[in-house]
Amino acid sequence: MYVGTQLAARDDDDYRVWAQLGIKHICADPDGRPGTWTLDDLKRLREKVESFGLILDMIQLPLPSKPIEMATFPDILLAGPNRDRQIDEICKLIENLAIAGIPAAKYNLNLIGIPRTADEPGRGGSMNSTFRWDKVDQTAAPGLAGTLSEDENWARIDYFLERVVPVAEANRIRLACHPHDPYTPPGYKGVTRVLGTVEGLKKFVTMRESPYHGLNFCQGTIGEMLDNPREEIEDVIRWFGTRNKIFNLHFRNIKGGKLSFMETFPDEGDMDMASALKVYKEVGYQYMIMPDHVPHISGRDPEGVAFAFCYGYTAGLLQALDTY
Repeated sequence: MYVGTQLAARDDDDYRVWAQLGIKHICADPDGRPGTWTLDDLKRLREKVESFGLILDMIQLPLPSKPIEMATFPDILLAGPNRDRQIDEICKLIENLAIAGIPAAKYNLNLIGIPRTADEPGRGGSMNSTFRWDKVDQTAAPGLAGTLSEDENWARIDYFLERVVPVAEANRIRLACHPHDPYTPPGYKGVTRVLGTVEGLKKFVTMRESPYHGLNFCQGTIGEMLDNPREEIEDVIRWFGTRNKIFNLHFRNIKGGKLSFMETFPDEGDMDMASALKVYKEVGYQYMIMPDHVPHISGRDPEGVAFAFCYGYTAGLLQALDTY
C-alpha cells in the first residue's frame, strides 16, 4: 500500500510538490477533452510524470461521476444509438493504456451525479460536504435518463461489462469502478442506483468475473451506505479485499451514515481509519491510498493545505502499521 493522489496538476510545481511530500504514485489524465486521447497523448503523459520521479498508476476513463447530461459517452448508460461505438472507444483506450504502460483505469457508471445538500460547518469552521435526505427534494423530476428500473440499470451495466472486461483482461488493465455516491432510495430522480448498496457492489464484481474487474473502493461512499459505518466497514473491506476486488482506495471518513452524513477529515469521522488500514493490510491490498473529498478550509491555498494534511495523516498511519 502507498499514498497516492488523483488531484489534477495545475502546473509542473504540483508534480514537484507531490514528489517532495513523498507521494510517488498518481492518477492523472492527458490534456484535452476526455474521449479524444490518443496513444501518443498517453505516452507523453507517462513520460512527463516519470520525469518528476513519479509513477502514473492509472487514469480516469471518460466515464465520470458527473450527471449523464455532462457525460462524454452518454449512450453507454442511456442505451442510445451510439452505445456500441462509444464502448468500442473505451475498449480502444484500454488497449492503448496497455501499450503505453499504464496498468489501471478508474471509472464511474453514474446517471445522476453526486447528490448533496448544503455544506455544513465542521471542525474550526471548515465547510463540509453533506447529504441529508430530509432536506432533499424527494420528488425531483427525472433527468435525461428518464425513469430507469433496477433491472434495466443492471442490464445496461452488464451490456458494458460483457464487452469491456474481456478487453481489460486480454490487456491486463485493472478496471476500478467507483460506487454510486451516496446511496439514494429507489426511484430518486427516476433512477434506482444499483451500485449504491453493498449487496449491489457484491453483485457487480461477480458479474463477468475477472481478476481485472473490480472497484475503486471509496471508503467514504461505502460508509454512506451503512447504518453504523464504524461497526460495519471492516467486514465490508474484508469481503472485497479477500476476493482481490479492490484496485484503488479513496481514503475518506464521514460522520453519520445512510441518508444522513457529513464528510470529514480522516482523523475526526466515525470510522476508525487506523483500524481500517490494518484490515487492508490483512487482506493484502497493494495499491494506492488516496485522500478524497477534503473539507473546505481557510487560507491562501486551502485545498492544497487540506490535502497535504490528509496525505501526512495517511502516510503516518502507514508507517505505524510497520510497528504492529
